[in-house]
Amino acid sequence: MAITTHDTETDIQDRAILVTLVTDKIKRTGIDPELSLQELVQLAETAGVEVLDVLRQNKDTPDSKWFIGKGKVEELRMAADGLGANTAIFDQELSGAQVRNLEESLDLKIIDRTQLILDIFAGRAKTREGIIQVELAQLSYLLPRLSGQGKNLSRLGGGIGTRGPGESKLETDRRHIRGRITELKRQLDEVVKTRELHRERRRKAGAVQVALVGYTNAGKSTLLKQLTDADVYIENQLFATLDPTSRVLQLTGGKEVVLTDTVGFIQNLPHDLVASFRATLEEVNEANLVLHVVDASSPMREEQMEIVQTILQDLGAASKPQIVLFNKIDLCEPEQLEMLPTGTGFLKISAFNPEDLTRIIEIISDELAGDTLNFRIPGDRGDISSLLYRVGEVLETTYDENDVIYNVRLNKEDYDKWGYMLADFVDQP
Repeated sequence: MAITTHDTETDIQDRAILVTLVTDKIKRTGIDPELSLQELVQLAETAGVEVLDVLRQNKDTPDSKWFIGKGKVEELRMAADGLGANTAIFDQELSGAQVRNLEESLDLKIIDRTQLILDIFAGRAKTREGIIQVELAQLSYLLPRLSGQGKNLSRLGGGIGTRGPGESKLETDRRHIRGRITELKRQLDEVVKTRELHRERRRKAGAVQVALVGYTNAGKSTLLKQLTDADVYIENQLFATLDPTSRVLQLTGGKEVVLTDTVGFIQNLPHDLVASFRATLEEVNEANLVLHVVDASSPMREEQMEIVQTILQDLGAASKPQIVLFNKIDLCEPEQLEMLPTGTGFLKISAFNPEDLTRIIEIISDELAGDTLNFRIPGDRGDISSLLYRVGEVLETTYDENDVIYNVRLNKEDYDKWGYMLADFVDQP
């Protein structure tokens, strides 16, 4: 269904020309600007925009007033008139002054990559936490640009469709918006405190956690559904799901772990969005094991993997034990499969192959498994017995008078965490 704006009495679909500027700085990064542009097409289509054409410009540095230069702006105006476009979407971030200048010259709605991503997130947010996070990110993005915003401030929503914070907020002065940001941060702090309480309960219960991370549309939600029969929304589009979803996954030997699907990453993920979603993303820090899901069929596979690792580093989770799952191998050409790394820590899979799902469960079980220890537990210490079942894999149970002897496989991280409760019960040979 097309997303519409309400600039006139008649609903108008966003019909856009995409614009990219390739500078010397971008060339030095080694990232292919064409791949970034392909991703912008996907972002626009995810937002319900009809993409009419693409305009490319090469310059040493961005034009401070027009970004792509006055001559290229005139070319863009003529293309928009000829194609009937009402929107121009730029692959790079624009300043407020550049947006104003471009709007006045082109009479088009001007959207940059950051705002497009924020609009998509606004359309995906369903929970109270997600809605607060997205609005906070949107207002934080808009605040320093208020003096430069032109028609965007008078449009309901201000971005793609009607998903912006709203006309009443965007047309207020800076003080009002700062007040709203302060209130949203207060609300988010309350949500974060509740999330931390849940984390603490999981810690006390000895829950073992495994986090799914990866580039958006790599197949994390599909994998969660296939592994746990989770009732989650799945769609072949960017940012199909925002809110983290956790389900119980049973490993070999009967041990259960909590498997959590996190929000997908993307290159140039807006700083304000990362800051607002930090509490959600930091769920990764609680994980005993990280499953990095990669779309093996993507031509941007290597770049996407680097972006995920960079964000994990920023979150302080780069040192977590990690397994890379090269997903969607059923969509790969033979030469693509040959280029994939092999060996310990890498697995080629299709989320729809039952044999691959079994292999994933086995490799998680092996990774979380540790040394085998015997614990002698008095019959009246059911709390310790229950803890052993939660944090380890009970291999054998024997009875000796009033004690129960458990032979348990327990990894070092879990023993370090729970040793203060278990050390006194280790049965020395």
